[in-house]
Amino acid sequence: MKELVVISGKGGSGKTSITAALSQLAQKPVLCDADVDAADLHLILSPKIRESQEFMAGHTASIVKERCTECGKCLELCRFNAINADFVVDPVSCEGCGVCYYFCDDKAIDFPENHSGNWYISDTRYGTMVHARLGIAEENSGKLVSLVRKKAAQIAETEGRDLVLTDGPPGMGCPVIAAIGGAAGVLIVTEPSLSGRHDMQRVVELARHFSVPAMLCINKYDLNESISREIRQYAKDNQVPCVGQIPFDPAMTKSMVQARTLFEYDDKAPACQAVREVWEEVGNYMA
Repeated sequence: MKELVVISGKGGSGKTSITAALSQLAQKPVLCDADVDAADLHLILSPKIRESQEFMAGHTASIVKERCTECGKCLELCRFNAINADFVVDPVSCEGCGVCYYFCDDKAIDFPENHSGNWYISDTRYGTMVHARLGIAEENSGKLVSLVRKKAAQIAETEGRDLVLTDGPPGMGCPVIAAIGGAAGVLIVTEPSLSGRHDMQRVVELARHFSVPAMLCINKYDLNESISREIRQYAKDNQVPCVGQIPFDPAMTKSMVQARTLFEYDDKAPACQAVREVWEEVGNYMA
């Protein structure tokens, strides 16, 4: 079983739309949406949830009035000013460090684990999908990414699937690191803009640092062919295979609006042949 993670560096480069299209070409992979902070693969694939689980992570302090003697030690120790003069913890300001909990002589502070989000196992028209939703402003997104990837791999083993196709998060922070570690390969979707080129270079370096084989795809390449040439030259200089270029195609946006993959919307659209060629090249490199 292999895992292909589709990442982008820059958000909005077409990563999820291309992942959805690839899910149709891949012939029943196990799908994984690792963009837990702002998941949107479900908007196209319309999953039917068959299992839902709570994601517990992080802690928030809570002072129990009946046990509190108002000695003021917690006020003195809290470096985030999360406890007011009435000995009430502000859950927004609390960083969950646990200092007040561990040093309270009266054991008047509870420190429960937070319900930070939910993760799901669902059925889609192109295979089983593992996805998640992290709560607003909740932390530990990297931990949730690792969890959904682990579950997707377990399902692939159980169902006898050869591929886990993962829609990774944008950027290059903790969630991306959690999404690519141990993958068989990453497909970097970039676009011909200054920010697209810059962020593509950063995730190429990130993949190299973690020894994950990287491939490159330029989406909307014909909007700025000069920058597309610079991207291809960078890829050549850094031994990153460029597996294809996808032209700007309004069908890509129209398909998203209708919650359909590109191929479902119009399999004769110019971008369709380019995506097919990308998938063929990806298969060659991951064979």
